[in-house]
Amino acid sequence: MHSPLAINRSIRLLLIAACVSLLTACAATQDGRANGFVESWSARNQAALVEAKLMPQPAAYEIKYFQWVDRDRQREVLVKLYLPPAASRHEPVPLIAFSHGMGGSREGYSYLGANWAARGYASLHVQHAGSDSRLWSGNPLDMVSRLQSAANETEAVNRVRDLGFALDSVLADPQFAGVIDPARILAAGHSYGANTALLAAGAVFSRPQGNLTYRDSRILGAVIISAPPFHGETDPEAVVRPIGIPTLHITATGDEIRIPGYLSDYQDRLRVFTATGSPRKALVAFRDGSHSMFTDRLGAGGRDLNPLVKAATIDLTLAFFEEILGGTNGLLARRSAGYENLLARFESEPRSVP
Repeated sequence: MHSPLAINRSIRLLLIAACVSLLTACAATQDGRANGFVESWSARNQAALVEAKLMPQPAAYEIKYFQWVDRDRQREVLVKLYLPPAASRHEPVPLIAFSHGMGGSREGYSYLGANWAARGYASLHVQHAGSDSRLWSGNPLDMVSRLQSAANETEAVNRVRDLGFALDSVLADPQFAGVIDPARILAAGHSYGANTALLAAGAVFSRPQGNLTYRDSRILGAVIISAPPFHGETDPEAVVRPIGIPTLHITATGDEIRIPGYLSDYQDRLRVFTATGSPRKALVAFRDGSHSMFTDRLGAGGRDLNPLVKAATIDLTLAFFEEILGGTNGLLARRSAGYENLLARFESEPRSVP
């Protein structure tokens, strides 16, 4: 069975060879444990985001942490939940379920979670145990097998099941009754997490035993940031064609995953957008930038450009949410017009009403 996100083994080996010296240094300084390093790295990024005025005031949002276990799969699911402050919640709020990229954690993409919460949305950041920051711990020479496990079909399916389990858990928690609106749920993700969001949105895989889908019917729309194609599929574009909910695709002309012998670039992001079957979808493509520009990092894609792109990403995702949940047609197109200096391309289908 081919993995929907498989990377050719030789390419994996080249990736490991390129990274092994850095990983060795990290492992040596952390005594084989990556958590301390990741937490410190996240804290430094978040401090820089505050300095760049990309994080709202602490009083504008709340944070709750949960450590759940899906007993059916014997799998840990860690989450970080951003909430609007209690004083501002006069009715149940919408929820965005967010999936991180390869090697990430629930601590990442904080500028999105915090700003969405400050504007009235709950944001549930799910950590995927089989492809999270713990990939970077342990013996660097074992990294090949760890990445193979993280990129295989079993983990791809586990990730979308993590998302569903996290939604089940937060909606079943009595403390959130009347706080989170179960009828207004969206999904979002970056890189591998964007593939996870596409799975939850209704991507379909053709297999000898029949079509496989992991569609979560609670999800009304999805933000797809830097999605690579579903590698290993004979027709990756056919995988996303069945998606029937609204999608917002975000990328940049310099959005590349580049290692020796392998390239997934901006054109791949455009192909995913074009192939996605959403009758209502939009593309936001920033000039230049990088694949990691949409993480909490501030250095990627140019220090001067990057904070502006992050601010625009916050604003445009909020416009998309408002369009989907509030029916304000044309809002995303109007907001995008204010970022012409940053955008290489904006497209919406069907055309938004001005």
